[in-house]
Amino acid sequence: MTEYPSIAAVDLGSNSFHLLVAREVDGSFQVLHKEKQRVNLAAGLNADMTLSVAAMERALAVLKQFAATLQNFPHSHVQVVATYTLRNCKNIQQFLVKAKACFPFKINVISGQEEARLIYQGVANYEHSDGNRLVIDIGGGSTELIIGEHFTHKLLTSRNMGCVNISKQFFANGRLSEKRFIKAQIRAEQLLEPITASYKKMGWQRCYGTSGTIKALHAIAVQFGYNTLTYEVLIKIKALILESKSCDTLLIEGLSEERKSSIAGGLAVLLAVFAQLNIHELHYCDHALRDGLLHEISQNDEFDIRTRTIQTLSEHYNVDTQHSASICHTLKQFYQQLSANWSLKKLDLQLLCWAAQLHEVGLVINSSGLHRHSAYIVSNSQLPGFTQEQQQVLSYLIRFYRKKIKMSELKLCSAIEMVKFSRLLSLFRLAVLLNAKRQDTLIPEVKLSSYADTLLVEFNSGWLKEHTLMAADLAQEQHHLKKLNISLSYT
Repeated sequence: MTEYPSIAAVDLGSNSFHLLVAREVDGSFQVLHKEKQRVNLAAGLNADMTLSVAAMERALAVLKQFAATLQNFPHSHVQVVATYTLRNCKNIQQFLVKAKACFPFKINVISGQEEARLIYQGVANYEHSDGNRLVIDIGGGSTELIIGEHFTHKLLTSRNMGCVNISKQFFANGRLSEKRFIKAQIRAEQLLEPITASYKKMGWQRCYGTSGTIKALHAIAVQFGYNTLTYEVLIKIKALILESKSCDTLLIEGLSEERKSSIAGGLAVLLAVFAQLNIHELHYCDHALRDGLLHEISQNDEFDIRTRTIQTLSEHYNVDTQHSASICHTLKQFYQQLSANWSLKKLDLQLLCWAAQLHEVGLVINSSGLHRHSAYIVSNSQLPGFTQEQQQVLSYLIRFYRKKIKMSELKLCSAIEMVKFSRLLSLFRLAVLLNAKRQDTLIPEVKLSSYADTLLVEFNSGWLKEHTLMAADLAQEQHHLKKLNISLSYT
C-alpha cells in the first residue's frame, strides 16, 4: 500500500497566522486541514519597530493551538516561515525564545525576497500560461511583486507597505476620506517608484493577485458582476467605501468583518500598483506563500534551491571551484569523524560546504581583507531558499574563516547556538588551513577527535616536524580558537 505522508506549511504573517496540512498524491496536493487565526501582529509594532507584549501574547496563543494540531508531525514534515513584522521587529529574539517554549518547530524568519520567491512558486504550480506573468501579493506589512515565466522568477521585490501599516498610517482610528486615500496612494507610489521602470521594461502577458487583501477586493468586485479587477472597478470599490465615514460602519457585500479595519490601506496600495505599472486587468489566484512552501517541502529530498543559489553566486564571482571542492572534501571527512560527539546535523555540513564555495567571492573587490569583502557580499546578496538566520551564519563563517575572531561582531540568538557556531567555525578554519597550498598532493591526512569543546588533530607520525610552517600556523590557531572556548591540540 502506497504511503502518502502529511506535510504542513505554517505562515506567520503580519495580519494572520495560517496553517495548511496536505498530502501529495500523484504529483498534486490534497488539502487535509486549514487553520487561520487573526493575530494583527503589524498593529502591535510601535514607531521604533518594537513588537508590543500584547501582540506577542496573541501570537503565542495561536502557536500553542498550532502545536496541538501538529503534535504528531515529524519536524522534517513541517515548514514554518515568519514574514514582514517578525523580520523587522527589533525584539524578535525575545519573541523566538518565548515561542520555542510552546511551539516545538523551528520558526524561519525569511527575507522579503524569499517571501516573494515562495509566493511566485505557489502561483506557478497552479496557474499555467505562456509568457511572463506578474504576481502581486498585498500582505499586512509588505507587498511582494514578482515577474516570472513558468517556474522561473525573473524579478523579485518586497516593498514595506501593506494593508495594516498603510491603514494605521493614513486611516487612523478607521476614519475615511478622499484626502486620506490620496495621501495613502501617493505614499505607496513613492515606495514603488524605484522598481517601476525595470518592471515595465520586463513586461508581462498576464497579471495575478493573491492573498487576503486582493481576495477581499475580488469578492466585492464579484458582487458588482466583475470576475477580474481593473482600475475602474477599484475606483468603484473606493467610492463605495467612502460612502461610510469610518471603517467600523462599512457595510459592503463580500467584505468580511475582520477585513474592515485594513481594507482601505490595502485598496490604496493596489490602486498605486495599478497606476505605477499601468495594469489593465488582474486575475485572482487562490494560491500563494503556503502553497509554495508545500512544494518546497515535497521537493526537499530531490532538489534544494539553496544548492543552485550557491552555485549561481559562485559562478558569478568566478571562484576557484577546485579549491572550494578540496575544502568541502576535508569538511566531509571532519563531519564523519565528529558528527556524533559534536551533535552535527546534515545541514551543518551543508552550511560549511556552502561557506567553502563562497569564502573567496570577495576577491572581485580586493585580496586584502578578503574575508571581510566576501562576508559583505554574502550578507547583502539575495540568496533564494535561505532564511535570514542561515544567511547570517553563512556570512559569519566566511567573515571569520581566517585571522582574528571578533566576538563583539557575532550576534547569535542563544548560548546554545553560539556553541554550535563555534564548533562549525573551528572546523571551517581548520579545513581552510589544511588546504592552504591549493594542491591535493600537499593536503595532510589527519584524524580528528573531540571531547566537549576540546579538539584533537592527529597527523601522521613525523609529519609536523617536516612541515614547520603548518606547525606555526596551528600554534597561532590555538590562540584564535580560545576566543570561541575551543581548546585545540595537535600531535
